Order: sequence, then structure tokens, then C-alpha cells
Amino acid sequence: MSSTAPREPMVVAEQVHKSFGSNHVLRGISLEVSRGEVMCLVGPSGSGKSTFLRCINHLEKINSGRISVDGTLIGYRENNGKLYELSAREAAAQRAGIGMVFQRFNLFPHMTALQNVTTGMVRVQGINQSDAEIEAKKILERVGLSEKLGHYPAHLSGGQQQRVAIARSLAMRPKLMLFDEPTSALDPELVGEVLDVMKELASTGMTMIVVTHEMGFAREVADSLIFMDGGVVVESGKPIDVLNNPQEARTKSFLSKVL
Repeated sequence: MSSTAPREPMVVAEQVHKSFGSNHVLRGISLEVSRGEVMCLVGPSGSGKSTFLRCINHLEKINSGRISVDGTLIGYRENNGKLYELSAREAAAQRAGIGMVFQRFNLFPHMTALQNVTTGMVRVQGINQSDAEIEAKKILERVGLSEKLGHYPAHLSGGQQQRVAIARSLAMRPKLMLFDEPTSALDPELVGEVLDVMKELASTGMTMIVVTHEMGFAREVADSLIFMDGGVVVESGKPIDVLNNPQEARTKSFLSKVL
């Protein structure tokens, strides 16, 4: 995306550390994502990409550092220089403004596609059922599922289920969308239909952070590319620069195996 003036940051991470017991998964991650930017995170399994994504909406609690989204500290409030964790209710309210799409679709199996999309609108946002259904139908049409409104997840393909999951997140009108390897559980022939929805979403100016192994998507759609390994940012830059001319030996080694 071209821009003459610096854009405001939507996400700011400062020296984020996260451990699970003795396993130090994130080792001081610092980065910024501008409003309207698409950032792709790539790297080997176990490098901390998905954990970092989950820390952004406080699904995982960080051990030190801080993360802000749209100028608001995530998961904590600051008072006299000290951080105090938010209550579960307060953290959930913050999370409502951050859409997240997982590897597994996490749809409610007993609800139709339409019901999966409307339930959060009604229960969390307090929108009445008829208005929620009108809006949900528009969003499902946007992701190419207008003919599947009454279908249950078991009767949808993996790609269709993932598109329902994206629609469910969009229905909450998020300021930020997080995608955790959204195509990794799909059969190869279904990957394209999900990536097409994500490309359309990026074209509207949605701020997106995408953990992915789809290097073609990163090259075509992302504004920035982060290569992570061992819980640190090894290399970052424009996708064309990192993919075509990596500077770090570890990046070169990884890309030689996936490109």
C-alpha cells in the first residue's frame, strides 16, 4: 500500500515475553502494525508465531512487556507505573473488538451457518435477532455463502466452514483481524477460496496479522513480512525483499525449504 504520511499504529508490542513452565516461547518480541496494514508472520513450527497472536487478544497472558491495540493496553490497566490484570469480563470486552480465525474452525456444530454468525451479534452486541440476521446474510454473501445459510457445519466443506468462521468474526465489526494459519487444516483445493476472502478483506483496509505458510499470499497481499524463529524476530521487511533477498542465514535456510 502506498502512503505519503506515516499511518498510526494499530498494534504495538514492546518486549513481549511468554513462557510455558520452563519453555521460554517468546523472547522479547517488539513490533508495530499500522492501521490498515497486512502483516504476515512466517517461520518454522514452534517459533512462537501462534502464541504471539494469542497474546494480542489476551487468550494467553504475557509474562512481561506490553501489547496495545488501537492505543489501549491489552489485558491490563496501568496505575502509577504498575500493571494490573483486567477482570475476565473486561478482557472479554476488549477481545470483542479483535476478530480471530483459528486453524480449526470452532463453529457451533448445532447451529446453522446463519446462526453461527448471528449469535455473537445478539448475545454480545445486543443487536435484535431480525437486524442481526439481515446483517449476517450480507456478510455471508460477501464470503460467497449466501446459498448455505441453513446448512450445519457438518454439511459444509472445510473451506466453507472457515469462511463461516471469518464471517462470524466480521459480524463483530472488529478493528483488527488475527488469522492463525487459517488454511493449514484445509485440503489443498479448498485453500484458494479462503485466501480469496482474505484478499478481499485486505483490499478494504482491514488491519490484519496473518500467521501463514502460504508464501504466495504473503508476497501478493502483505505489506510487511516477519520471520520468527526461537521466539524472536529474526528478520522483517517488505515481503518481496525478505522472500527474494533474505539477509539472515536462518531466514535463507527456512525459505530454501518452503519456496
